[in-house]
Amino acid sequence: MNLKTLTPSGRYIFVGDTHGDLDASTKVIQKYLDAHTRICFLGDYVDRGPQSRENVEFLLKQRTEHPKNIFLIKGNHETYHLKKFFPADFWESLSEIEKEEYGKKFDPLPLAISVGGIIAVHGALPDITNLEEINSIKDGGDKWKALVWGDFVKYVKANGKEEWSGTRPQFGKNYFDRVMSQIGKSVLIRGHDPTAPKKLFDNRCLTIFTSCAYDERKIAIADFDKGPVKTIEDLVIRTI
Repeated sequence: MNLKTLTPSGRYIFVGDTHGDLDASTKVIQKYLDAHTRICFLGDYVDRGPQSRENVEFLLKQRTEHPKNIFLIKGNHETYHLKKFFPADFWESLSEIEKEEYGKKFDPLPLAISVGGIIAVHGALPDITNLEEINSIKDGGDKWKALVWGDFVKYVKANGKEEWSGTRPQFGKNYFDRVMSQIGKSVLIRGHDPTAPKKLFDNRCLTIFTSCAYDERKIAIADFDKGPVKTIEDLVIRTI
């Protein structure tokens, strides 16, 4: 299933790109993992950072040991076996057999997490009319590219049309508002683009990173026991 739907109760920790930062991943889990907390990692576990293999193996192990509390989704750096990109220092260090093995490890990971008013993805939103459509998205198509490669930008072309820049589709506020309304969500949490404004679209689109690769280790915390999440202001943003 491409979409993981979780119950909006208790505390949720959303972790941005960790990119080989084993120390960041370890600190998040050591500090926040408990019976009442779910931790959602938003993709890009390898490349750029110093400990890609160690980081992703640690996270996959934690996911296996704590299946009700640790959740991982795919970013573009987990889909190298589907669409090559550069730089890719982790992938380029692997043998062909290892590349195939890691591809098989990453393939079962979902593309999105839905919890209460929050939708969490790695990149951007696909053009869908309801959440369940995410489960029918096929690898390699435009909707798949939007989820793992897409970005939200403050401005689009004067004619209002969204545009594709190479492998990275870009979407603006009109598109964001329309799709969020169609899927019934209030807030999007994502990573992927270190140049993006942290908050966009009336405080409804949050971009976070949790990696020394970008000198930024931020997480977002949603406590549903305190009420629903309607804007980014209902989240707590912390540095780890």
